[in-house]
Amino acid sequence: MTTIEAEGSGADAPHDGGAVHGYHHQKDEHLKRLRRIEGQIRGLQRLVDEDVYCIDILTQVSASTKALQSFALQLLEEHLRHCVADAAVKGGTEIDAKVEEATKAIARLLRT
Repeated sequence: MTTIEAEGSGADAPHDGGAVHGYHHQKDEHLKRLRRIEGQIRGLQRLVDEDVYCIDILTQVSASTKALQSFALQLLEEHLRHCVADAAVKGGTEIDAKVEEATKAIARLLRT
């Protein structure tokens, strides 16, 4: 059991059968960040509803997109530091699977 898994027991343990994800200890910060992004999206709806100039809306779309990309990169870093690093310690085929999984996630991020 890794240190993170041991720390994950108790009242703040994850809800998926005991697996601790890399973002677990930053969960509150992530949720706060996502709520801000959600507010940005609601702001976009308001801009459209108020018939704001197209370029001004596109500027806000760009800001919202960058906020989501930044969030995704943070999650990816946490995945690499926790899940991939843990698989590397365990060895075997698990490391290959985690690296492939991370590579595919990076490819998806690059396509957006």
